[in-house]
Amino acid sequence: MSYEGKPETAESSESAAPVKVETLNPNSRQVNTTVKVVSKSPVRETISRRDGSVHRVTDALVGDETASIYLTLWDDNIDSVKEDSTLDIKNAYISLFKGSMRLNIGRYGSLATSSQAISSVNTTNNLSDKQFEQERRFTSFRPRYGGDDRRDRGGRGYRRFGSRRRF
Repeated sequence: MSYEGKPETAESSESAAPVKVETLNPNSRQVNTTVKVVSKSPVRETISRRDGSVHRVTDALVGDETASIYLTLWDDNIDSVKEDSTLDIKNAYISLFKGSMRLNIGRYGSLATSSQAISSVNTTNNLSDKQFEQERRFTSFRPRYGGDDRRDRGGRGYRRFGSRRRF
């Protein structure tokens, strides 16, 4: 922890050098980049699994001269992003949605209008078109030999058919 009250990860992400879109991979974290917005998809509504509230979400195709990727925008960020604008993205991350890469701002990231200009975007190298195998979040539960009783593992200290040994 730093003495200014910010976690070290936030400081290191602010000082990290900007990367080109082409270098992003499914494990990219603390991404700082400058991109141009090519297009936005129609806004759709979704319901939160956590609290049942309704949120707005859309995807924006963004990129630079090396590649392009879909940026997922939620609620207030949707209105702040306009087509053909250039954005400075700080502390973003890559996630997989249905096997394709998405750039996300998240809770600790930020986006702002950039003073830099990007003349052309390479839309032929769209990183979101490539499919990746997603790692499982949760391991599947498989009971041992048909039973899921933890005591039924044949170990010491538990007798299956009563407390006394019968001869």
